[in-house]
Amino acid sequence: MGREHKGVSREELKQSAVVTVTVLLALGLVTAWTVLIPGVMAWDNIVIAVIGSVRLTGPVACAFAAWVAVRKRRSKNRPESWRVLKAPVAILAVVTGSFGATVMVLSLRAVADEQAGKLLPSGLAMGAAGLVLYVVLGWVIGWLIPYSITPMLAGFTVYAVFTWISTRTTWADRLAPGTREPYDLFEGLSTTAFVDQTLWLLGLSLALLMGWTAAVTRHSVALAAAMVAVLTAGVGVARLVSDHRPHPGQVAYSCQDWPITVCVHPGMKEGLPELGTAFTGIAARLSGTPAAFNRVEQHSRKTGETLQGGVVPIHVDDLGAGYADRAAREFVERLSRPCPAQRSAGYREIVLAWLRGEPLPPGDYPEHQTASAWFAVLTEQQRREWLRMYYADFANCRLQAAHFGAAAYTHPVPSPTVMSGPQAR
Repeated sequence: MGREHKGVSREELKQSAVVTVTVLLALGLVTAWTVLIPGVMAWDNIVIAVIGSVRLTGPVACAFAAWVAVRKRRSKNRPESWRVLKAPVAILAVVTGSFGATVMVLSLRAVADEQAGKLLPSGLAMGAAGLVLYVVLGWVIGWLIPYSITPMLAGFTVYAVFTWISTRTTWADRLAPGTREPYDLFEGLSTTAFVDQTLWLLGLSLALLMGWTAAVTRHSVALAAAMVAVLTAGVGVARLVSDHRPHPGQVAYSCQDWPITVCVHPGMKEGLPELGTAFTGIAARLSGTPAAFNRVEQHSRKTGETLQGGVVPIHVDDLGAGYADRAAREFVERLSRPCPAQRSAGYREIVLAWLRGEPLPPGDYPEHQTASAWFAVLTEQQRREWLRMYYADFANCRLQAAHFGAAAYTHPVPSPTVMSGPQAR
């Protein structure tokens, strides 16, 4: 057995540190990857992912700190004076080192691609401060409750508490070591909010650590440092309560100008071709109607901006599989108000399916099947002329069986046999 180091042999401590760094790095990368918004090439996305990884790496770091603290508390040879801080400080170095490695790996990946915006050091500092709090909590819990099961309980407890706090809708959610979700790409990140959160997290961590040191060593200096740390944490909380979140503003769009203009956040420029294809077809079908447009702009869901004629807003949350279809479907749904009556809704669905470029639905009633069959035999040009004639009825949910038949269309159209019913008369 090697020389004892605060209740843990030097070899055991080194092995545990290596294992912990490896686990934290792997867990941090996996968790950060799941937090990344698919397809978004922006530094804000990297910062949010790194901070998001703390949600799982933090409890693991807490459990590790509690394990060392339990071993230290059981040891008969306890260092005196300020040497009691050597173990928790060493744990902090190990944990923050793994955090730095996670940041480095993600940054190398980001540098390989062209990222929009810039990296916010304040966001990384806040993530590291969150890990520091997890470690200090684990150390204090392990010291106060020196049982073998304590590390596991400490990890689960802090995870549950911080998860619960982060789901609060009041100012209390800003006290947890994380960011508000869902993240709005257009809202951006606030350096001021990150600084305030860092003050709170580091102040609380230092207050707990110095308070523990004062209790163990009886040093008045440690107690004074704990009081200063409490004041620092208080300043951070006071500033957090005032809420420094930025508000959506003007964005320097990345655009594709042909055949229609499609503009998105620069971090989502990879999605321009697919969005252009999806909305070009919709624009062609709506040509000549009050909903006609020649420019599409991605906007935040939190804003209800009034745009000039010919410009329509769309919402794209990520560039995951099917993102263009989802954006197109959501836009088309807004063209007509929902129909309260099921029969009216059936006729509305026929037109919506055509606008989305999907197969026409058969409908729930015989008259819907008749209308769908009649609409199916029209040429694309005839459907567009039909929509120009009856757009107001479509938008206001006034479509009826009479709108789908020879009498409803003055131009020559094919006459399928299904038109021999009441709609044709």
